[in-house]
Amino acid sequence: MRPAPGEMPFLDHLEELRWRILKSLGAILLCVGLCLFFTEWIMDGLLLGPTRASFFMYDVLRLDAIDVVLQNRTVTGQFFAFFGTVIAAGVVIGSPVVVYQTWKFIEPGLYPDERQGLRFAAVFATFFFALGISFGYLIIAPVALQFFAQFQISDSIVNEFDISKYFSMLITWAFGAGIVFELPVVVTILAKVGVLTQAMLKASRRYAIVIVLVISAFITPPDPWSQFLMAIPLMGLFELSIGLTGIVERRRARDLAAEERREAKEREKREAEAARATTEAASVEPSAAPGPEPERPESE
Repeated sequence: MRPAPGEMPFLDHLEELRWRILKSLGAILLCVGLCLFFTEWIMDGLLLGPTRASFFMYDVLRLDAIDVVLQNRTVTGQFFAFFGTVIAAGVVIGSPVVVYQTWKFIEPGLYPDERQGLRFAAVFATFFFALGISFGYLIIAPVALQFFAQFQISDSIVNEFDISKYFSMLITWAFGAGIVFELPVVVTILAKVGVLTQAMLKASRRYAIVIVLVISAFITPPDPWSQFLMAIPLMGLFELSIGLTGIVERRRARDLAAEERREAKEREKREAEAARATTEAASVEPSAAPGPEPERPESE
């Protein structure tokens, strides 16, 4: 069976998917390679920045910070910490290319209105992911790090953190915040397909507070201050999702009303054409048939 015009055979879909995956991996590898040329700045200035009391965010957050001491307690600790963080940085930098390649793969199979909606989702998914990573790195990480660095049960115990644990927690805080900041995008997509409504979200607001606190406790250190800092933007994102869902519903209702008006106009047009055709047919008189001959008067 030959595919219809505009359709792609299954094997061609697989080939297209393969090339999109290869391009995404190529972009990530390129970004990892670029990060290798800037490892000194990435490691010393970016990733180890929160360990110094001179980190600029401590002045912004008004925190009385201290220097954090890191130690390497395993033979391969610095090696895996180095390459792990470089790869993570390359993935973050190359993530917009991955989103773009994913979008280009699914775009041909969408209707024009669906393309517009998912184009919005692709752009804002990248934006909110970058915003979440920035929030995790600039807000959550400094607050949590200083909390644990200054928490002591005795003056005879000194806090010195393992380098592998430090990088692992820093990546977890940043990536975790980046993922949960995708909430408005996910909710908007679910609203577009009709799974969620604004009324449903408003009715579940009290449950959302509990879920937000649980998520905050899962991706942040077990201190109430970090959880509170994470819960505030999440609730803001939830309220933003409610507003976006309302916009989606109003736009859907407007499009539905426009479609109904268009169908009504087409129906009126068809009825008018039918009435005009009937009037024209009735105005055409049939040819006059010969009448009976008049009777002649009888001769006397």
